[in-house]
Formats: sequence, C-alpha cells, structure tokens
Amino acid sequence: MLSSINFIRQSLELHLFFGRIMKEHSFFLEAGFTQKNSRFIDEADDFRRAFDRFLADVISLSNGVVSTSVLQSGEVITPFTLKAEMASAYFTGINIATGLTQAEEGLRGNSLTGDNPALERRVYILNERSQDLVRSLIQFKARILSDVISCRIFTNNYPLLIDHIMREAKFYFSIVQRLQNREEINLEQEAYEQETFWNRIMAEHSKFIRGLLDPTEEQLINTANNFGNEFDKLTKEAKAAMDKTIPISKVTDDSLKATTEISKFKAQGTQGLVECKIKSIIIPLLGDHTLREANHYLRLLKIFEKSA
Repeated sequence: MLSSINFIRQSLELHLFFGRIMKEHSFFLEAGFTQKNSRFIDEADDFRRAFDRFLADVISLSNGVVSTSVLQSGEVITPFTLKAEMASAYFTGINIATGLTQAEEGLRGNSLTGDNPALERRVYILNERSQDLVRSLIQFKARILSDVISCRIFTNNYPLLIDHIMREAKFYFSIVQRLQNREEINLEQEAYEQETFWNRIMAEHSKFIRGLLDPTEEQLINTANNFGNEFDKLTKEAKAAMDKTIPISKVTDDSLKATTEISKFKAQGTQGLVECKIKSIIIPLLGDHTLREANHYLRLLKIFEKSA
C-alpha cells in the first residue's frame, strides 16, 4: 500500500504535469473552432478556466512537497513556457493565466517528512476533483471527435490530435484512480505500459509537427518524419516486449536515446517558434506543450533504466 508521503507527493507531481496539459488541451480546442461553433468555444473556455483554478490549488500545496527532480526535469515548465504563453495569448486573444507559470518558477522541492493527515486529506479531495474535471473533459473531447469525423463541425485540429488528447486524458484519469486506491507501482509492469503509451504519443507529436510546418521547411519536415518513423518502430517494440518477444531493457535503452533526441529537437523548435524563426501554423504553446511531454517521458525512462 502506498505510504501517506508518497501518496501526497506522487499526486501533486502528477497534477503539476497533467493539470497543465489538460488546461492547454482546452486552449488548443478553444482556439481551433470557427465562430459558427461559439458554443464549443465557450465550453472549451470553461474547461480551460476550471483547470486554471485547479492548477492554482495544486501549486499552492506543492511547495516543499514535490521532488526537486520533477521540478528540474522540464516537465512542469521549461525556459520557453512563459514566452510561449505570452505569444499564444497575443495571437489568439485568449487570456492565458501566465501567473501560474510564474508561481511554478518559485516552487521548491523536498522538505516533507512524516505523516501529514490534513495535507493528505486535501490531496485526496484534489484527486477527486481532478477526476470529475477530467471525466467531463473526456466526454467533451469525444463529442468533438464524433462531430468532426461525421462532418458536423470544422476545427483546425486534426481528428487524430483530438483522439490523441483524449487518450492522454484517459491515461491521467487512470493514474489518479490508482493513486486513490493507494496502489504501489510495479516498475517493470509500469515500463511496459508507459513505454507503449508514450512512444505512440511521441510518434504522433512528430507527425503533427510535420503536418503543421510550412512546406518550405523541408529539413525540419524530414527530421520530424524520421522521428515519427522511429517512434512507430519503438511502439511496436514496446508491444513486443509485453509479449516477451524482446527484453524490455532493450526497448527502454532505445526509447531513452530517441526521446533524448526528440526533446532536443522540440526545444530547438519551440525556441524557433517563440523567436519567429520557423515558418509554420504551430501555435508556440503547442511546441512547449510537446516538449514538456517529452521531458516527462525522459524522466520516467531514466527511472526504468535504473530499475532494470
């Protein structure tokens, strides 16, 4: 059974990462609709604001509690996050809560010792709140996807991207559920599941980037395409490892090398978007968003590598 300290720490670390991811999903959906679908715009905006409030509460409980390694991993914020938010707010006219990013810059880690029943109770309630929010967001995404693929509405977001962000929300929901049940994590089993999931996510990121770059950005398009092919192969390898066809340690090593490289590519890309040096239809915050997901996966892979 998960200890009280680990329950608190793991819950808050999860929300610092995924709470921000969910609020940005809502932003991308909101920015992608046409004026005809103002009802969808308003609904996405409501979700974005709800996750702003949720993340603000997470941040208020996290100082001195979460791991320094998580805060330094680049999965909570990156050196580009604030500028990417400011640029994306300017382009869309949507008021992004940049104060949350500034608050996260001031977070410090690792001073929680011993049981803290009051904090544990607050985190339990926070987890319940996240599940209510994420469950509703999943339903909203499913409705959008159904309407898009049946040509009832138009959005600038790929149908695969909507399916992609719906899978991430379901994944987040399932981890919170496990935390609420105080499940201890089996690192070997976790490696199979996480590597299958995140390798597919990295492959799809590469394909989205490839498709949103200006056709003149041939070198970047080729690089993104190569990453897409590489992570498709790694996804298949992770599935094969589940069937014991190949050792998971090999998949972890290969995934670690590839994710290190794609994190560098995304960092360079995000910097290029923020500095207006790349021609594309990629909103700058989407670049930073995919970078943080690569950094999150990179931290997990390093844990799996050590436990192998």
